[in-house]
Order: sequence, then C-alpha cells, then structure tokens
Amino acid sequence: MFEGLSGRFGDIFDRLRRRGALSEEDVSAALREVRVALLEADVALPVVKDFVAAVRQRAVGQEVLRSVTPGQQVIKIVHDQLVAMLGGEDQPADPVPPGEAKLPLNLNAVPPVPLLLAGLQGSGKTTTAAKIALRLKTREAKKVLLASLDTRRPAAQEQLRVLGEQVGVDSLPIVKGQQPLEIATRALESARLRGFDVVILDTAGRLSIDQELMDEVKAVADLARPSETLLVADAMTGQDAVAVAQAFHDKLDLTGIVLTRVDGDARGGAALSMRAVTGRPIKMIGVGEKADALEAFHPDRIAGRILGMGDVVSLVERAAESIEKDEAEKLARKMQKGSFDLEDMASQFRQMRKLGGLGGVLGMLPGVGKLKNQLKDAQIDDGLLKRQEAIILSMTPHERRNPKVIHASRKRRIAAGSGTSVQDVNRLLKQHQQMADMMKRMKKGGAKGMMKGLPGGLPGNLPPGLMPPGGFKL
Repeated sequence: MFEGLSGRFGDIFDRLRRRGALSEEDVSAALREVRVALLEADVALPVVKDFVAAVRQRAVGQEVLRSVTPGQQVIKIVHDQLVAMLGGEDQPADPVPPGEAKLPLNLNAVPPVPLLLAGLQGSGKTTTAAKIALRLKTREAKKVLLASLDTRRPAAQEQLRVLGEQVGVDSLPIVKGQQPLEIATRALESARLRGFDVVILDTAGRLSIDQELMDEVKAVADLARPSETLLVADAMTGQDAVAVAQAFHDKLDLTGIVLTRVDGDARGGAALSMRAVTGRPIKMIGVGEKADALEAFHPDRIAGRILGMGDVVSLVERAAESIEKDEAEKLARKMQKGSFDLEDMASQFRQMRKLGGLGGVLGMLPGVGKLKNQLKDAQIDDGLLKRQEAIILSMTPHERRNPKVIHASRKRRIAAGSGTSVQDVNRLLKQHQQMADMMKRMKKGGAKGMMKGLPGGLPGNLPPGLMPPGGFKL
C-alpha cells in the first residue's frame, strides 16, 4: 500500500544523506517535497500541515544541523513523527514475543463480550468479522459467535454463515423477518445461554453515509454496549475514508479502526489520516483475501516500511506463526548431514508461500525497495514457486529422493504432468543441485562455506535459480 510513498521518501532522503552538512534551507526544501509526497498519497491537508510543522520544529535545531550525520537525524525525526501520527502512544510498552501476539482488543469484560463492526457497504465488514473470529479462536482459545444484523443486503446473513462454517466458528441461526435490534438481542441471549466468550455483531452497511444507517447502528450499540466498536474501512477509498471515519465516530464513539485491502495499490493516505483525524487507533489491517490474512497494526513497523527500513519483526512473527516446527527441525537435521533432496525443496517452497511469497518476504527486508527495478527485470513472481512445486509433485517419491535418475523420458513425463516444459524441469533440477551443493559446503565449512556458493554475493537465502544473472547490485 505504501510503495509509492516509500519510493518518494527514499528519493528525498537519499539526497539528504549525500550532503555532509545541512542548512535550514536544505531542510525546508526537503520538507516541501515531503509535503507534496504526502498530499499525492491522499493524506488529509490538515494532517500534512501538522506533520510538516512538527518535523520542521525539531529538524532545524542546532543539535541536528550541527550533528555528525544531520541527514540521518532528519530521517529519524520523520520516522518518530510518522509513528506518532499513526498512533505510537497506543502501543504496549513491552513487546510481545513473536508467535504470541494477540489482537489489540479489549476483552476484559463479563462474557459474552460484544464486538460491534460498523462501516459502509463493500468495506469488508463481513469478511473481517470471520477473520477476527478465526484469530480469536485459534490464537486466544475463545469461543466466538458470529451474528449478522444486515437485513437489507441480499444474502448478507447467509454469507456470514458460510464464512463461519469455513473458519469453524458458530453463527447465529437465521430467522427471516427479524430486525437488527431483535437479532442483536437474540445473539446476546444465545451467547449467554451457550457459554460463548465473544459475540461479533456484523451491522448493515450502505453505499454512502445516511441518517437511517447511523440511527440503526446507534440503536444496536446502545442495546449491546459493545466492549469494542470498530469501524471497518477500505484503504482504497482515500480521502473519503477519513470523512466516513469522522461521521461514524461522531455518532458511535469508536474504539478503533480496521483497514481492509491494505495489500492493494492504495496510496496510504487513509491510514496516515484516520488516526490523526479521529484520535482512535488503527487496531488491525487486512492484508489479503484469505481468512488468516489479518494482522495487528504496529505504527513503528509501518513507519519503517514507509521509510524503506523494512519490517523484520513482522517477518519473524509471520515465520513463527506459519512455519511448522517439526518440519523445520527435520530439515535442520538433514542440513547438518549435508543432505537436501527435492522433497525438502518442495517443503521450502510451501513455507515461502505461507510467508506471503517472495514479494511478501522481500518487501519486509531493509533496503530492498532500491532493488525494485532489478526485481522486475528478474521477473520474480510467486507463480514461479507454484510452478516449481507442481514440477516436484509430478515426480514419483523415488525421483524426489534420487534426482539423478531423472533422465530425458522422465523429464518429458514430469513436464506433461505439471503443465510445464522440459526446460523448466531442467532449470529446477539445476537449481536443486546448486542448493544441494550449498548444503554440502555448509556441512564442511559452516556458514562461510555456504556463503561462498551464493551467486552475486547476495547475503540471503534466496534460492540461486530465483536470482537475476550476476546477482543483485546494491
């Protein structure tokens, strides 16, 4: 979502870093470019003015301009101000260990705890309700009941029921003819009688803000007295999202915001504006269509992504959540022996896809934004992982364990079975041989021995066959 803004900021700050000393005029010129970049990213004008003024006040001080690295100091000030604008004060003081992170929801109430989702039609409320339910069920061992209060949109209640079945969460039985207040009352009573911990109320949306929508949602909120009232907003809507957030907050007293479609090509203005305009934190972001594509919002990590610093902490957390411990330990034992067959390679492809694919992993690494053009030239895409995995799955177990037996006729059969060409099979086998050789070198010489085999000197674990010729040049 922040790719365009990150690129603009990167160009601005690269010029600052090249200067050995900065004058007040240099800082002012850079801040003018920052202002334009934020406005082009659809950030609200009042928010941009406050942001630039706060950065200028700190950046033109003598301790910055006369420091050893004034450019780096200005970048740090911009980073700190981005964190503050995104709600850095809302973060817990002590970070939670990777793999143990919980959703930032207030569930400290007598069960069943009501959670109310509000927003415009098409913002992703129903899907978000299922995502939150799945996360509470799997990570926090909560018994969750889903209830759709949308009686106007065709099949809205049926949609939530189907999503509930897909994620293994109970949903309130549909009773035709009931109105939202009646459904909310029945949901709360059913949750109490059946021992649920949380009940998620998915309210109706409209194509635009209207008084009828607001009155209905307000009546449901007064009845349910939810522990959390969350506005679900589409990150693609830009400035309109800010107006929507303000209107809902004036009526409902929101406790937080959930941004959906963050994985799209939105310019990021909504995320940077909504927290500043409403004073309410962005609690979660939807990062994909899958049911588990929901993340807690961390202002400092998002600020790091915007400024090209990467987000290694989130990558580690994602790895801790998605990588299967037994499979990783099995691979580690084989690596110690210098062994690496095609089944191990397929396992690595699956793990990479769970982490969000090559694009998802590279996007969280510091400095990779500068390699954007080289990545495009290398034509690296997540479809490559799927095709290579399909090639391996078209092999027999004997062939996966003993790649040397794969000769011409077998290659033709494997290519036909996977919908690829013999050349694709050859490339995969060559890539596997390079990785197997690397594992053998690691057994003999440790990490140094493995690093000698990396083409182009790229410090990382990208499979050799996925690199552009000559490696990446930083």
